[in-house]
Amino acid sequence: MWLVVGLGNPGTKYAGTRHNVGFLVADLFAEKHGLEFREKTGYRICDGSIDGERIVVMEPLTFMNKSGSAVRRLVDKHFLSPSSIIVVHDDLDMDAGRLKIRKSGSSGGHKGVESIIQSIGSREFVRVKIGIGRDGEHAVESYVLSKFRRDELPVIRAAVERAADSVSDIIGSGIEMAMNRYNRA
Repeated sequence: MWLVVGLGNPGTKYAGTRHNVGFLVADLFAEKHGLEFREKTGYRICDGSIDGERIVVMEPLTFMNKSGSAVRRLVDKHFLSPSSIIVVHDDLDMDAGRLKIRKSGSSGGHKGVESIIQSIGSREFVRVKIGIGRDGEHAVESYVLSKFRRDELPVIRAAVERAADSVSDIIGSGIEMAMNRYNRA
């Protein structure tokens, strides 16, 4: 079984912000596979199968910095290994629209990823990172909570599409193939 986690912040105030790109990918991935979200306490969830593999897609509703508590609940409920978790999130240190898949690693300063590491006690989960760029004019917190500029939207939409496809490829063809295919600049 695979657990796909799209990171973001709940509520209309944060919809369409840079920090919510993980939610955008989870939504598109679910739509592509005919899955419908339902709300539970602390997260939105849907489930189904791809190529015979059971999948659960979740969006924590605990706000970014506390995402790990919702992930931990599903890890415990389904007895999941960290290596069967795919976390989709924004990355400030990559150009807007760039995609990178990693097998494991540190949080890289991302509070949502750090919360997951702390909550499940492991760094050994897959990350699908979508670049949102960096803006030296604004503080990091206000930048990640801002909406994309109109000129960025085509690049971000394409990145969200590629990221959703990359999750399908990780599940269907394996992490190595997906990394080789999507980790190009």
